[in-house]
Amino acid sequence: MLTVLGFAMIATFLVLIMMKRMSPIAALVLIPALFCVAVGQGAQLGDYVIDGVGKLAPTAAMLMFAIVYFGVMIDVGLFDPIVRAILRFCKADPVRVVVGTAVLAAIVSLDGDGSTTFMITVSAMYPLYKRLGMSLVVLTGVAATANGVMNTLPWGGPTARAATALKLDAGDIFVPMIPALAAGLLFVIALAYVLGRRERKRIGYLTLDEALAPGSDTETVLVGAGASKGNGEGEGRAVPRTGGGAGAAGDAPAEEGPEAAGFQGLDPHRATLRPRLYWFNAALTVGLLTAMILEVLPIPVLFLIGAALALTVNFPRPADQKERLAAHADNVLNVSGMVFAAAVFTGVLTGTGMVKHMADWLVGAIPDAMGPHMALVTGVLSLPLTYFMSNDGFYFGVLPVLAEAGAAHGVSPLEIARASLAGQALHMSSPLVPAVYVLVGMAKVEFGDHTRFTVKWAALTSLVVLAAGVLFGIV
Repeated sequence: MLTVLGFAMIATFLVLIMMKRMSPIAALVLIPALFCVAVGQGAQLGDYVIDGVGKLAPTAAMLMFAIVYFGVMIDVGLFDPIVRAILRFCKADPVRVVVGTAVLAAIVSLDGDGSTTFMITVSAMYPLYKRLGMSLVVLTGVAATANGVMNTLPWGGPTARAATALKLDAGDIFVPMIPALAAGLLFVIALAYVLGRRERKRIGYLTLDEALAPGSDTETVLVGAGASKGNGEGEGRAVPRTGGGAGAAGDAPAEEGPEAAGFQGLDPHRATLRPRLYWFNAALTVGLLTAMILEVLPIPVLFLIGAALALTVNFPRPADQKERLAAHADNVLNVSGMVFAAAVFTGVLTGTGMVKHMADWLVGAIPDAMGPHMALVTGVLSLPLTYFMSNDGFYFGVLPVLAEAGAAHGVSPLEIARASLAGQALHMSSPLVPAVYVLVGMAKVEFGDHTRFTVKWAALTSLVVLAAGVLFGIV
């Protein structure tokens, strides 16, 4: 009975989330509360929730202050020189442009927010792609895949969800995974190089002055599959457009230089910039990340101290600090609220015994020969499951069951949690990820075109991460 109700609760949660009938926070609270009553344990609901909240408080604190910290770093201009350097490096060489896209997306992903990453990356790189007539799905595909690998940072979401669902420390999950994730990121950069070579072969090589010359304004117009057979991937073809006309959406007048054409990426005149404090902010960020890797203090404590220092030094006036906190309040509330709401879901799933009964059923369904390899099984399953369902559904609904099944065969929950991160490179192009619509919308790419081009490369990247994890003995 508990097995059936457990799977029914997960299925109900997933359906309501995917159909967008309820928000994740509401579903995480109301669905398990109803099922807790249905199994006759409604009186214990309060105990389950309080116990869960106490265990999840450190994770929520880490997410809150990490979002504030990296949000402030973007505000004060820490990443501006990096953006400008990448644009100078790219020039008008398609290979450099695509590799620069991957590097920029990976660096900006440090803030843990996909929407912010895509807004900065597209605003910086789109003018180059457009002027050179490069395929825009290369831009969206490389940016999404690089962000997917970096999305596994403890404050990015998946690692925090895995830690939340299995009641583990996020640092214990993430730090040993660094070599495997580094392999995934190197693969993305190598992939960007290959895709850039294809683009260079297709459109040739121009200097930046030639790319910006009157009449050279071309844009890759996406066409249906098979309509551009000479392209190698069917991702589109360069179609000349009459430059300088008012009807060319997003076009800059031909006489404008690179800066006016939108090559800045970030507003160079925003009021929050603190150029005199650049080296302090850089040193603080490097020190913070180093302390996190060395586990000098728990990650929540490090980001709490880091956020307080960043706000105090960069914005000494309390009114300015309050304004910066308000600017990032939406992200903080959404993410931390999700973690606390998850206390209800995981608490009920565990407290009522549903997880144990479902795990027992799953253990019986898995061949004995596969039991000791549950971490690898989890990694492989993470690809389709995190693509076709939300991270909330996978990490809070499926991962605890897989962890229980693995425990029956002596597989550590930490190995299961690490393996579950493998699918994130693919997940970032899922139709269930709101940030991907920011990406394709800003790049003026049809979502179907993005999906057809990106899925195969993102899936391959995820498999590289998983293979590296196995090779290094992490999974």
